[in-house]
Amino acid sequence: MSSMSNVAGLSKYLTSLPKTKNSILTMIFISFITGAAYFLINPIYKIGAVEQILYGGSFGFIVLAISSTISGVIRQQGLRSLHGINFKLKHSMFLSLLSMTFLCVILIIGAIIGVLIHANIIANILIFGCVLIFGLNTLILWVVAKIGFYKSAIVATFQPLLILAIYIIFSFLSNVTVFTNTDFTAIALKLVVGSIILIIAIYSFVKVIESPMKRNLGIGLLDLLSLFLAHMGEGSNSLENIFEHMGESISTIVSFVSFKKKNSDELKSLFITPCVHPGPLGNIGGSNMPTILANEFENFTMVAHGPSTHDFNPVAVKEIDKIKLAVKNGLEKAEYADKASKFERYENDTAKVGIQFFNKGMVMLNTLAPNGSDDIDFGVGLTMMTQSLCKFHVDDSIIVDCHNSFTAESGEVLPGNNEVFEIIELINDIEAKKEFSEIKVGCSYNDMGDLDKSNGVGQSGLKVMTIEVDNQKTSYILFDSNNMEIGFRQEIMDACKDLDIDNLEVMTTDTHYVNALARGYNPVGINKREEIIEYVKETINNSLKDLEEVEVATGTEKIENIKTFGPNNSTELISTISSVVAVSKIAAPVLFISALVILMLWIFYT
Repeated sequence: MSSMSNVAGLSKYLTSLPKTKNSILTMIFISFITGAAYFLINPIYKIGAVEQILYGGSFGFIVLAISSTISGVIRQQGLRSLHGINFKLKHSMFLSLLSMTFLCVILIIGAIIGVLIHANIIANILIFGCVLIFGLNTLILWVVAKIGFYKSAIVATFQPLLILAIYIIFSFLSNVTVFTNTDFTAIALKLVVGSIILIIAIYSFVKVIESPMKRNLGIGLLDLLSLFLAHMGEGSNSLENIFEHMGESISTIVSFVSFKKKNSDELKSLFITPCVHPGPLGNIGGSNMPTILANEFENFTMVAHGPSTHDFNPVAVKEIDKIKLAVKNGLEKAEYADKASKFERYENDTAKVGIQFFNKGMVMLNTLAPNGSDDIDFGVGLTMMTQSLCKFHVDDSIIVDCHNSFTAESGEVLPGNNEVFEIIELINDIEAKKEFSEIKVGCSYNDMGDLDKSNGVGQSGLKVMTIEVDNQKTSYILFDSNNMEIGFRQEIMDACKDLDIDNLEVMTTDTHYVNALARGYNPVGINKREEIIEYVKETINNSLKDLEEVEVATGTEKIENIKTFGPNNSTELISTISSVVAVSKIAAPVLFISALVILMLWIFYT
């Protein structure tokens, strides 16, 4: 997950760019300052400092700001006609600002060098800078806009050519001897050959880093990145097409506990635990699965996190329909009875398990809090399920990964980890008493007001289901969040001790809808803890008011041929990205330093 999380950090560069107006105003300011600084450092006319500032500032504004603004508009229109993605006018104008600022830095450095060596090198500095921003534009457009290399290179010429054209016009109209004793044919030759040198380096670099992805997964790295940016910037789901191409079909399971009102066919609530992972991020694939799946049912529905890792991310939103159909198929076969056991909690070192029996099934809530942890692997969950089915002689064992204690170092619970053996030993040691009594259930939903994904809260907010058995009340608290800040679970439990309940467990859905942000991980509880706790108390109290007698049934259904990332492709994707990073660390310095050296020799010494 770390790879995807790091890439998610790119979202801030696409979603928080300045408005078009702000980019233009910034270009005007920077260009004026650059022109004034250049004329003060390397005066063209023997005039006063104030005149140098005014004349130089006007020079910078006309040559740099006007040309860059015009090129921003032309670039955006050109990309639109070429059906490029990810580039609105504000993006194009920001690229003009970025390129112009880069050129301004080069011009100031060139002015200082010119003074030190007593030479007029402005023509060569200008060519050098324009070649570099041409290369920068080409690389960015090729990576982001999805229009191909050759079209990107053509569009990338707009800004440097406009700057040069206005520069030459200004020099003639103002009698500024910009190209003294310089052959325009030589200038054109330097510009063309210099651009070819840099573009060969860029093309070679991209092809080198793309080859592992093409070879291993059959997809282009640039396609993957540009569509990812389209999702982060515009909410496009085109990335799902690539995931469908590389995905693989698997079989997994979904379990549920269904409560219907006593002596009625009306469902009171559903507690669903799919062994399908709600990822990878944003609205792609199954990322918003807890909300999408819950909304498929008319009654109050909680979608908890089942044992699954990113291997089991659905490749497309439509795959969630297969989970829904499996649950509905199970509900048609469900056999209800008004019996359940009290909630019991057991511990073994770091492993903590809460158990409650419902009719012919049981629910097992698993957490490693206060230690940090991430997803429980499907294989581990399947082992727990098989073990508990045999030990407790039930028809269904609903394994829930509470997913409620996060640190940046949290790792998945995988076969072979010490935590797995602690859980297995704990289940072996449990001597649970299945003493059944009648059952009451109360439900409450809270959208948590103004809290949203910036606070780690997804679209389903907070849901609480309180279960009363033989006067014992247990609240199942579910945040639509991707994990919980370490220690926050205990804070919630301590804050709720005075409420009219005997037990509670805090869970998160692990929704990755909240991950479409600058930070890859976004657990609930990073901020506004007191406000969140008040929402929890309020929702628990509302669920107590909703208590009524119910009958309960459990079920476990197989989900066949659901297309996910798959264990093979997930591992391949991560290892391939790692190899791309490793190759880039070597290829980038070698190619670009070599190209810059050759470029400087060509422009300044020929």
